Amino acid sequence: MKLKKFLGMMAVLTACVTLAACGQKTEKDSWPEIQKKKEVVIGFDNTFVPMGFKDENGKNIGFDIDLANAVFKKYDVRVKMQPIDWDMKETELKNRSIDLIWNGYSVTQEREKKVLFTNPYMKNEQVLVTKKSSKIEDVAGMKNKALGAQQGSSGYDAFTKQPKILMDIVKDNDATLYDDFNSALLDLKADRIDGLLIDNVYANYYLTKNGEIKDYNILTTGYDSENFAVGARKSDKTLVDNINKAFKELHTAGEFQKISEKWFSEDVYPGK
Repeated sequence: MKLKKFLGMMAVLTACVTLAACGQKTEKDSWPEIQKKKEVVIGFDNTFVPMGFKDENGKNIGFDIDLANAVFKKYDVRVKMQPIDWDMKETELKNRSIDLIWNGYSVTQEREKKVLFTNPYMKNEQVLVTKKSSKIEDVAGMKNKALGAQQGSSGYDAFTKQPKILMDIVKDNDATLYDDFNSALLDLKADRIDGLLIDNVYANYYLTKNGEIKDYNILTTGYDSENFAVGARKSDKTLVDNINKAFKELHTAGEFQKISEKWFSEDVYPGK
Protein backbone atom coordinates (compact mmCIF):
# COMPACT_ATOMS: atom_id res chain seq x y z
CA MET A 1 0.00 0.00 0.00
CA LYS A 2 2.84 2.33 0.95
CA LEU A 3 4.59 1.45 -2.33
CA LYS A 4 1.45 2.31 -4.32
CA LYS A 5 1.14 5.63 -2.49
CA PHE A 6 4.82 6.41 -3.13
CA LEU A 7 4.52 5.54 -6.84
CA GLY A 8 1.40 7.70 -7.10
CA MET A 9 3.19 10.68 -5.56
CA MET A 10 6.13 10.21 -7.92
CA ALA A 11 3.79 10.16 -10.94
CA VAL A 12 2.17 13.42 -9.82
CA LEU A 13 5.58 15.02 -9.24
CA THR A 14 6.82 13.91 -12.67
CA ALA A 15 3.70 15.33 -14.32
CA CYS A 16 4.16 18.67 -12.54
CA VAL A 17 7.82 18.90 -13.62
CA THR A 18 6.87 18.03 -17.21
CA LEU A 19 4.12 20.66 -17.30
CA ALA A 20 6.46 23.29 -15.86
CA ALA A 21 9.07 22.47 -18.48
CA CYS A 22 6.48 22.69 -21.24
CA GLY A 23 5.34 26.04 -19.92
CA GLN A 24 8.84 27.49 -20.31
CA LYS A 25 9.46 28.44 -23.91
CA THR A 26 13.11 28.65 -24.82
CA GLU A 27 13.60 31.23 -27.54
CA LYS A 28 15.58 29.83 -30.45
CA ASP A 29 18.26 31.55 -32.46
CA SER A 30 16.56 32.43 -35.79
CA TRP A 31 19.69 32.37 -37.95
CA PRO A 32 19.45 28.69 -39.07
CA GLU A 33 15.82 29.23 -40.13
CA ILE A 34 16.68 32.50 -41.94
CA GLN A 35 19.47 30.71 -43.81
CA LYS A 36 17.14 27.86 -44.71
CA LYS A 37 14.39 30.17 -46.01
CA LYS A 38 16.96 32.58 -47.48
CA GLU A 39 14.74 35.42 -46.28
CA VAL A 40 14.78 37.90 -43.41
CA VAL A 41 11.72 40.01 -42.55
CA ILE A 42 12.45 43.59 -41.47
CA GLY A 43 9.82 45.77 -39.80
CA PHE A 44 9.85 49.47 -40.67
CA ASP A 45 7.78 52.65 -40.70
CA ASN A 46 7.32 53.30 -44.42
CA THR A 47 7.00 57.06 -43.93
CA PHE A 48 10.42 57.68 -42.36
CA VAL A 49 12.31 59.66 -45.00
CA PRO A 50 15.15 59.05 -45.85
CA MET A 51 15.70 55.88 -43.79
CA GLY A 52 12.90 53.74 -45.23
CA PHE A 53 9.81 55.00 -47.03
CA LYS A 54 7.40 54.42 -49.89
CA ASP A 55 8.12 56.58 -52.94
CA GLU A 56 5.57 58.05 -55.37
CA ASN A 57 5.58 54.79 -57.33
CA GLY A 58 4.79 52.71 -54.26
CA LYS A 59 8.32 51.29 -54.02
CA ASN A 60 10.07 50.97 -50.67
CA ILE A 61 13.35 52.89 -50.77
CA GLY A 62 15.77 54.53 -48.35
CA PHE A 63 19.18 54.43 -46.69
CA ASP A 64 18.27 51.63 -44.27
CA ILE A 65 16.78 49.53 -47.07
CA ASP A 66 19.88 49.88 -49.25
CA LEU A 67 22.09 49.06 -46.26
CA ALA A 68 20.00 46.03 -45.25
CA ASN A 69 20.16 44.65 -48.79
CA ALA A 70 23.94 45.11 -48.86
CA VAL A 71 24.32 43.37 -45.47
CA PHE A 72 22.24 40.30 -46.32
CA LYS A 73 23.60 39.98 -49.85
CA LYS A 74 26.76 38.80 -48.11
CA TYR A 75 24.80 35.85 -46.70
CA ASP A 76 22.72 35.14 -49.82
CA VAL A 77 19.57 36.11 -47.88
CA ARG A 78 16.71 38.09 -49.43
CA VAL A 79 15.34 41.11 -47.52
CA LYS A 80 11.58 41.46 -47.14
CA MET A 81 10.57 44.92 -45.88
CA GLN A 82 7.38 44.71 -43.81
CA PRO A 83 5.56 48.00 -43.01
CA ILE A 84 4.41 48.04 -39.38
CA ASP A 85 2.71 50.30 -36.85
CA TRP A 86 5.82 51.92 -35.34
CA ASP A 87 4.17 52.12 -31.92
CA MET A 88 3.87 48.29 -31.96
CA LYS A 89 7.37 47.50 -33.25
CA GLU A 90 8.67 45.59 -30.19
CA THR A 91 5.42 43.59 -29.99
CA GLU A 92 5.73 42.63 -33.67
CA LEU A 93 9.30 41.48 -32.99
CA LYS A 94 8.34 39.48 -29.91
CA ASN A 95 5.45 37.82 -31.77
CA ARG A 96 7.87 36.83 -34.58
CA SER A 97 5.87 38.72 -37.22
CA ILE A 98 9.24 40.26 -38.11
CA ASP A 99 12.88 39.26 -37.56
CA LEU A 100 14.35 42.74 -37.11
CA ILE A 101 13.45 46.37 -36.43
CA TRP A 102 15.50 48.47 -38.83
CA ASN A 103 14.38 52.02 -39.60
CA GLY A 104 16.26 54.79 -37.85
CA TYR A 105 15.74 52.83 -34.61
CA SER A 106 17.40 54.73 -31.75
CA VAL A 107 19.16 52.91 -28.93
CA THR A 108 17.57 53.80 -25.57
CA GLN A 109 17.83 52.22 -22.11
CA GLU A 110 14.13 51.34 -22.22
CA ARG A 111 14.48 49.58 -25.58
CA GLU A 112 17.61 47.72 -24.45
CA LYS A 113 15.43 45.91 -21.91
CA LYS A 114 13.33 44.50 -24.76
CA VAL A 115 15.67 43.94 -27.70
CA LEU A 116 19.24 43.03 -28.58
CA PHE A 117 20.89 45.84 -30.54
CA THR A 118 23.58 45.65 -33.18
CA ASN A 119 26.52 48.03 -33.10
CA PRO A 120 25.44 51.58 -34.05
CA TYR A 121 25.70 52.46 -37.75
CA MET A 122 24.72 56.15 -37.53
CA LYS A 123 24.33 59.04 -35.08
CA ASN A 124 21.26 61.25 -34.85
CA GLU A 125 19.82 64.02 -32.71
CA GLN A 126 16.38 65.39 -31.94
CA VAL A 127 15.75 68.88 -33.31
CA LEU A 128 12.93 71.39 -33.07
CA VAL A 129 11.49 72.50 -36.42
CA THR A 130 9.58 75.79 -36.54
CA LYS A 131 8.40 78.08 -39.33
CA LYS A 132 10.60 81.15 -39.75
CA SER A 133 7.45 83.24 -39.94
CA SER A 134 6.59 82.18 -36.36
CA LYS A 135 9.67 83.98 -34.98
CA ILE A 136 10.37 80.95 -32.74
CA GLU A 137 14.16 80.74 -32.93
CA ASP A 138 15.07 78.64 -29.91
CA VAL A 139 13.56 76.17 -27.42
CA ALA A 140 12.58 78.99 -25.03
CA GLY A 141 10.36 80.40 -27.78
CA MET A 142 8.05 77.39 -27.39
CA LYS A 143 6.68 78.68 -24.07
CA ASN A 144 2.89 78.09 -24.10
CA LYS A 145 3.14 76.97 -27.76
CA ALA A 146 1.76 73.74 -29.28
CA LEU A 147 4.36 71.03 -29.92
CA GLY A 148 4.04 67.96 -32.13
CA ALA A 149 5.91 64.62 -31.96
CA GLN A 150 5.57 61.08 -33.32
CA GLN A 151 3.85 58.44 -31.20
CA GLY A 152 6.37 55.86 -29.93
CA SER A 153 9.39 57.84 -31.15
CA SER A 154 12.68 58.28 -29.28
CA GLY A 155 12.03 62.02 -29.52
CA TYR A 156 8.84 61.76 -27.47
CA ASP A 157 10.65 59.45 -25.06
CA ALA A 158 13.35 62.12 -24.55
CA PHE A 159 10.64 64.79 -24.22
CA THR A 160 9.04 62.97 -21.27
CA LYS A 161 12.31 61.94 -19.59
CA GLN A 162 14.00 65.34 -19.83
CA PRO A 163 11.02 67.60 -19.03
CA LYS A 164 13.02 70.76 -18.31
CA ILE A 165 13.91 71.20 -21.99
CA LEU A 166 10.42 71.40 -23.52
CA MET A 167 7.76 69.54 -21.53
CA ASP A 168 7.70 72.06 -18.68
CA ILE A 169 7.14 75.04 -21.00
CA VAL A 170 4.96 73.93 -23.93
CA LYS A 171 1.18 74.24 -24.06
CA ASP A 172 -0.57 71.70 -21.80
CA ASN A 173 2.88 70.35 -20.84
CA ASP A 174 2.53 67.70 -23.52
CA ALA A 175 2.86 67.17 -27.26
CA THR A 176 0.25 66.43 -29.90
CA LEU A 177 1.11 62.90 -31.06
CA TYR A 178 1.06 61.73 -34.68
CA ASP A 179 1.26 58.32 -36.31
CA ASP A 180 3.95 59.60 -38.68
CA PHE A 181 6.08 62.67 -39.28
CA ASN A 182 4.38 63.49 -42.59
CA SER A 183 1.10 64.22 -40.81
CA ALA A 184 2.92 66.27 -38.20
CA LEU A 185 4.68 68.37 -40.85
CA LEU A 186 1.37 69.05 -42.58
CA ASP A 187 -0.03 70.37 -39.29
CA LEU A 188 3.07 72.51 -38.78
CA LYS A 189 2.62 74.00 -42.27
CA ALA A 190 -1.06 74.69 -41.49
CA ASP A 191 -0.17 76.36 -38.14
CA ARG A 192 -2.10 73.75 -36.15
CA ILE A 193 1.09 73.25 -34.13
CA ASP A 194 3.92 75.73 -33.57
CA GLY A 195 6.89 73.39 -33.43
CA LEU A 196 7.79 69.80 -34.20
CA LEU A 197 10.23 67.56 -32.31
CA ILE A 198 11.76 65.39 -35.00
CA ASP A 199 14.85 63.41 -36.06
CA ASN A 200 17.49 65.67 -37.58
CA VAL A 201 18.06 63.30 -40.52
CA TYR A 202 14.36 63.40 -41.42
CA ALA A 203 14.01 67.17 -41.06
CA ASN A 204 17.05 68.00 -43.18
CA TYR A 205 16.30 65.50 -45.93
CA TYR A 206 12.56 66.22 -46.19
CA LEU A 207 12.78 70.02 -46.15
CA THR A 208 15.77 70.12 -48.50
CA LYS A 209 14.21 67.68 -50.98
CA ASN A 210 10.96 69.68 -51.05
CA GLY A 211 12.77 72.99 -51.45
CA GLU A 212 11.34 74.30 -48.17
CA ILE A 213 14.47 74.46 -46.01
CA LYS A 214 14.58 78.28 -46.37
CA ASP A 215 11.14 78.60 -44.77
CA TYR A 216 11.95 76.67 -41.60
CA ASN A 217 14.29 76.76 -38.61
CA ILE A 218 15.99 73.52 -37.57
CA LEU A 219 16.94 74.21 -33.96
CA THR A 220 19.12 72.30 -31.51
CA THR A 221 17.27 71.15 -28.40
CA GLY A 222 19.78 69.94 -25.84
CA TYR A 223 18.54 66.35 -25.80
CA ASP A 224 21.25 63.69 -25.80
CA SER A 225 22.42 62.55 -29.24
CA GLU A 226 21.28 59.09 -30.29
CA ASN A 227 22.69 56.06 -32.03
CA PHE A 228 20.76 54.29 -34.76
CA ALA A 229 21.09 50.49 -34.59
CA VAL A 230 19.18 47.38 -35.64
CA GLY A 231 16.94 45.69 -33.06
CA ALA A 232 16.61 41.89 -32.76
CA ARG A 233 15.18 39.41 -30.29
CA LYS A 234 17.44 38.75 -27.29
CA SER A 235 17.90 35.17 -28.49
CA ASP A 236 19.21 36.19 -31.92
CA LYS A 237 22.88 36.71 -31.06
CA THR A 238 24.12 35.00 -34.26
CA LEU A 239 21.95 37.25 -36.41
CA VAL A 240 23.24 40.36 -34.62
CA ASP A 241 26.87 39.18 -34.83
CA ASN A 242 26.52 38.62 -38.57
CA ILE A 243 25.05 42.10 -39.12
CA ASN A 244 27.89 43.66 -37.10
CA LYS A 245 30.44 41.72 -39.14
CA ALA A 246 28.83 42.89 -42.39
CA PHE A 247 28.78 46.55 -41.24
CA LYS A 248 32.52 46.45 -40.68
CA GLU A 249 33.24 44.66 -43.96
CA LEU A 250 31.03 47.04 -45.96
CA HIS A 251 32.80 50.08 -44.53
CA THR A 252 36.26 48.59 -45.10
CA ALA A 253 35.31 47.86 -48.72
CA GLY A 254 33.87 51.35 -49.26
CA GLU A 255 30.34 50.05 -49.96
CA PHE A 256 28.88 51.64 -46.83
CA GLN A 257 30.26 55.02 -47.89
CA LYS A 258 28.64 54.77 -51.35
CA ILE A 259 25.21 54.12 -49.80
CA SER A 260 25.73 56.91 -47.27
CA GLU A 261 26.84 59.44 -49.89
CA LYS A 262 23.75 58.62 -51.96
CA TRP A 263 21.38 59.63 -49.16
CA PHE A 264 23.33 62.11 -47.00
CA SER A 265 26.25 63.33 -49.16
CA GLU A 266 28.63 62.20 -46.39
CA ASP A 267 29.89 59.13 -44.56
CA VAL A 268 27.63 58.73 -41.49
CA TYR A 269 29.36 55.59 -40.13
CA PRO A 270 30.17 56.27 -36.43
CA GLY A 271 32.93 53.67 -36.13
CA LYS A 272 35.30 55.14 -38.72
